[in-house]
Amino acid sequence: MVWEFILRLSVAALLGAVIGLDREYRAKEAGLRTHFLVSMGSALFMIVSQYGFTEIFGKPGMSWDVSRVAAQVVSGIGFIGAGSIIIQKQFVRGLTTAAGLWATSGIGLAVGGGMYGVGIAAALLTLLGLEIMTLLFRKLTIHSSAITFSTPDVSNLQKVMAEIHARDYYLVSYHTDVIALGEREMYRVNLIVKTKGYSDNNQLVKFIQDLPGVTIDSME
Repeated sequence: MVWEFILRLSVAALLGAVIGLDREYRAKEAGLRTHFLVSMGSALFMIVSQYGFTEIFGKPGMSWDVSRVAAQVVSGIGFIGAGSIIIQKQFVRGLTTAAGLWATSGIGLAVGGGMYGVGIAAALLTLLGLEIMTLLFRKLTIHSSAITFSTPDVSNLQKVMAEIHARDYYLVSYHTDVIALGEREMYRVNLIVKTKGYSDNNQLVKFIQDLPGVTIDSME
């Protein structure tokens, strides 16, 4: 059984690594190594849960429930998932990464239990949800962006607001600081806007960048 266990660990680690590569490519908080370890560790816990206590099985006064260790993995992975969630300004980042870690732990548990087909199918479906569905529904999803820019020309602020309203974007928040630079004034604007996809967001950023005297300080 030792080689069978090693095979299960290897398959679980490989599937976790494949999902981790996708997250690594997207520069997410949890990448290849995290998903690799979560999947392999979950498989290990499942193997230990099923076969690690065979010596006490059947002894008087001893009970053996193979599902208890696996159940604790589902609860424990929540702490890792919570660590990948970041609340920044009015955004909540990392929810998809946390859900991916949760799914990866389930894949590890399935493979650790010898359910290779289920584990592989779940890994493929996870990648489908992370990548292919994102590409298919990119134009339909709502994308939130935080943009900070500076300009000495107050008319640029009016032009940006007019562009946002003309494109029917939803303005979540808008804040302007006036910074004195000698005899001039610099307007620093922080805005959060919801667009109808990444392409619309890029168009808004390009519009702001093309305005004379505008400097983009940050984008999220």
